[in-house]
Amino acid sequence: MNGGFANPALVADSIVDICGALGLAVAMLTLRRRDPRGALTTRFLVAMGLVAALFLLRGLSWWSGSTLLDRLALACAALFPLGALIVTEGMLRRHAPYVGKIAVLAGSSVLVLASFFGLAGQGRGYDLALAIFQFLAIAFCGLLLFRRDPTSLTAAENTSVWRLGLCAFLVLPFALSDFRALMPDMPVRLGSVGALLLVSIVLVTGGAAPTRRQGCTLLCTRVAAALLLGLAAAHVTPGADFAHGVRLCAVVLAGVLAIALAADALSSSFDAAAPGVLGSLARSHAQTRGALIAELARHPLFSSARRLGEAGLADYDPSILRPALHGISVLHASGRNWPWPPTDPAAERLAALMASHSASHLLVLDEEPLDLLLVTVPVVSADPATETALALVRRLLATAPSEVPA
Repeated sequence: MNGGFANPALVADSIVDICGALGLAVAMLTLRRRDPRGALTTRFLVAMGLVAALFLLRGLSWWSGSTLLDRLALACAALFPLGALIVTEGMLRRHAPYVGKIAVLAGSSVLVLASFFGLAGQGRGYDLALAIFQFLAIAFCGLLLFRRDPTSLTAAENTSVWRLGLCAFLVLPFALSDFRALMPDMPVRLGSVGALLLVSIVLVTGGAAPTRRQGCTLLCTRVAAALLLGLAAAHVTPGADFAHGVRLCAVVLAGVLAIALAADALSSSFDAAAPGVLGSLARSHAQTRGALIAELARHPLFSSARRLGEAGLADYDPSILRPALHGISVLHASGRNWPWPPTDPAAERLAALMASHSASHLLVLDEEPLDLLLVTVPVVSADPATETALALVRRLLATAPSEVPA
């Protein structure tokens, strides 16, 4: 060991970098699961892999004192501009200018050789050269993206270019903190924190507008909670100064973002592996309403569902229910959004019907003659996604041919 355990800044740098490597690895697995054979995804994985290897090797080298790991980390840092150029070409769907490609390749090769020969330890020259090369290469990639022909790309591709450019601009201050020659007074290197924020934003902005808003809100909540937790830890630490507070906030933020990425990826994996209600119906070969309901009965949400026709509704006066349910698809037992007052005869009968079967939802499959499905949704499962699934299931069942039950 090189005494890193006695240096709080070195310990914080190591933890933050290892968390960054973990978060990037999870993001790589997520992207590969979403698009396993995409050409652009492969280019992103190459660039992200270089950054993840940089953080992991750098963190391990500081903990172990290994010169070899430190040189390998610097080699990954020198190769990152080449990875960024590969991603840029993929997004533009065309090659970069030949002179620029040769310059980036030559610069990366020279700096990789310099790192292996140990020139990084000979003063600040290597750090400055690496910083200048990286920022010139990123500026070159940004210029290519900015000067692109928007008509040659789709609207979604143009939007992705702007988002990536904005994220890269926002991450720039974090990347600057990794160069001690440029910012020697920084309490902790924040490059990996910036990378975690970048991949978190990129993974969030891929869905529809409501999903993006929810994802951004969740990400902001996580960041705010992590920073507050770091400040609280600094407050209860005897003799903690400003630099130590910054280190604690960086460590907690990196840990929270890495854990959140891992938890989200694991949750998505579980959701994809477990067949949902709509997935079960989509894969079903059933042709009739009764067969589809039998298929649904295998799902826990519909295991106790009860289907009632005119005969089964005799005690609740179908002649009153039929006109009242015209144009109704799904009713909730709580009475919210019911179009009738509680004292209406139809409302009283429907409330009694759902209470007698302990049903939380009533699905109107047909009006003439009446064909109803009573479903009991547990409180722990009563969320907007379940409500949407019930509405879609009702639509599928309503359009399926059926014999009304006796």
